[in-house]
Amino acid sequence: MILAAIDIGSNAARLLISDVLPYKDGTVDYTKLNLLRIPLRLGFDVFETGVIPEEKAKMVIDTMKIYQQLMDLYKVEHYRACATSAMRDARNGTDIIQQVKAETGIGIEIISGSEEANVIYETHIAENIDSQDAFLYIDVGGGSTELTMFHRGNIIFKESFNIGTIRLLNGLVTDAQLDHFKWFVKTHTKEISNIKAIGSGGNINKVFSLSKTKEERPLKLELLRDYYKELSAATIEERMHLYNIRRDRADVIVPALQIYTSVMRWAGAQEIYVPKIGLADGLIRMLYNKYKTDQG
Repeated sequence: MILAAIDIGSNAARLLISDVLPYKDGTVDYTKLNLLRIPLRLGFDVFETGVIPEEKAKMVIDTMKIYQQLMDLYKVEHYRACATSAMRDARNGTDIIQQVKAETGIGIEIISGSEEANVIYETHIAENIDSQDAFLYIDVGGGSTELTMFHRGNIIFKESFNIGTIRLLNGLVTDAQLDHFKWFVKTHTKEISNIKAIGSGGNINKVFSLSKTKEERPLKLELLRDYYKELSAATIEERMHLYNIRRDRADVIVPALQIYTSVMRWAGAQEIYVPKIGLADGLIRMLYNKYKTDQG
């Protein structure tokens, strides 16, 4: 069956369309048919002013019109559209969602940080690596960071923090928030040894691509630190030219690396796996699981 997921984040909006087919051995194949990303950059306005300006609101509506047309072309049977940190914080977020519904028919849910963490967990990537190990999911977005700790088949914690790349870039994260972030990670991981990290988000995917690391091999914390130093020392234009990074990625990749390396250091994780997962992937899986349940 053809399923779709829309993820409206603080930096970009993504549409993922997948063909989902159960196999005879009980596994399920998720084949990506299309992935489209539009850099709306809502967080740059919302985190400063508290509202999405008219120009950006029009961009959201125009983007959803394109997404609706694509879903029609692919004959999508079920979809789910979710908005995260920027839309959560925008005073006019609900009004824009109502406009989108009226003009495109797409219904958008604003989900909480904890719901966002839960959707990321639904990808079940850690179970596919080794369920006896300890894994810390780190999903870094423009407005928030979601952490999920998975150990021996159990979820130890799922937590969302209003610390994201755009907030850091614009100086909107306080020392008190960072201190709490550090305290939480260190306190809740100190009894667990040999933690491996799992990273999701466009920035860690870009670093993985730059590193030329083989699929399914982890990145070392030391390597991430090296990239952080190199990219921090370069201007945005230099990052774009030397590392082949898009402009809307070139500014946020440095604070993203700051978050990943900090969390890994606090948790004592020396390596991070970077499967190509994200909120949209989790939404697709949740949609399919709901369909199976509904079918009885």
